[in-house]
Amino acid sequence: MWRKNLWTLVAAVILCGASYTMIVPFLPLYLLELGVSQANVKMWAGAVFAATFLVGALMAPYWGRRADRSGKRRMIMRAGISLGIVYFAGAWVRNPVELILVRVLQGIASGFVPASMALVASSAPPEKMGFCMGVMQTGLVIGGIIGPLMGGTLSHLFGMRMSFVVSAMILFAATAAVSQLVVEPKRTVVQEETSLLDDLKTAFGNQVLVRMLGLLFVVQIVSMTLQPLMALYVAELQGTMEGVGLTTGFIFSLSGAASAIAAPLWGRAGQGYNLRNLLVAAFVGAGVFNLSQYFATNIFQFGALQFLMGLFLIGVFPAINMIAISSSAVSFQGRVFGLTNASNQLGSMVGPLAGGFISSWTGIRPIFLLTGTTLALLGLFVFRTGLKASVQTQES
Repeated sequence: MWRKNLWTLVAAVILCGASYTMIVPFLPLYLLELGVSQANVKMWAGAVFAATFLVGALMAPYWGRRADRSGKRRMIMRAGISLGIVYFAGAWVRNPVELILVRVLQGIASGFVPASMALVASSAPPEKMGFCMGVMQTGLVIGGIIGPLMGGTLSHLFGMRMSFVVSAMILFAATAAVSQLVVEPKRTVVQEETSLLDDLKTAFGNQVLVRMLGLLFVVQIVSMTLQPLMALYVAELQGTMEGVGLTTGFIFSLSGAASAIAAPLWGRAGQGYNLRNLLVAAFVGAGVFNLSQYFATNIFQFGALQFLMGLFLIGVFPAINMIAISSSAVSFQGRVFGLTNASNQLGSMVGPLAGGFISSWTGIRPIFLLTGTTLALLGLFVFRTGLKASVQTQES
């Protein structure tokens, strides 16, 4: 059963990731279509990105709790149907304010990927956990490769509105697959009657989990600081807005391809090596290649560095997920993924706002120095702190 669940949910996560990345990298271009001026598009892009992530972060602990109490499969289907409806609505917005409203609704509906991760974690044998988390992360990354290519092509040929429609159809297809093929394991532990506040107290009393949530928060800030600016930076490098959608899609897909290659390798390595050392290597490698993008002078150099950064940055997530899962009881895993999703969402909210503000002040290029240095310092933090003891405790 766990294998069928795993591969069905991998396919579903690929489709979900593709539907997301068909739209998100190109939102600044959509804002231009909606009448936002070139001078204001950076700040609007930051607001449009942040709206979803703020609401998603607030909702994530609630949806994680519901996954543990009502069933993870049910939460996957709830999120898939809701997100499909919201994406379809995005095709009909007329101004940036309506786009922000759609993004808020998207934040409310979120939870497809965390619930899928939690269901896989609850059904997989313990000795296969690292492999399963790596494969699930790979599925999300593959969706991230397909999405920008499809989104860039659709926006180039038909405009952004068609990307929203196709994204909705993809999500409905993923949800239908889950409804027909996924079977949730029967719960053998009786769920205790606890409040959301009690759940949060339990989670934040777990020092290992707290460290993982903090790392995810900072990593996501770094990852998302540049994402809403990527299309604008690509245009800056190539010196024209012509074909920027296709070029941006290709650049995103390069990074995604690197992540797809590396994610299962990082996942497997996490089962046989010290997780602290893996995190240090992933953070430092990603930091070096992220910082190096400051010196890129053309699209080809930038694309190559994005690929190399993707090889390392993806290694952070399977390791953090494995540590977070192993630090908590099986009956609490839905809430663990809800909280990790909340950290991701909060970081994803802060990142675009910070990127919009800083780039308006310094330009886009200096941000690479800041984000690359931050990733390298996270590696130093993991190396120097008590994470070693925490990881070894969970591994033993």
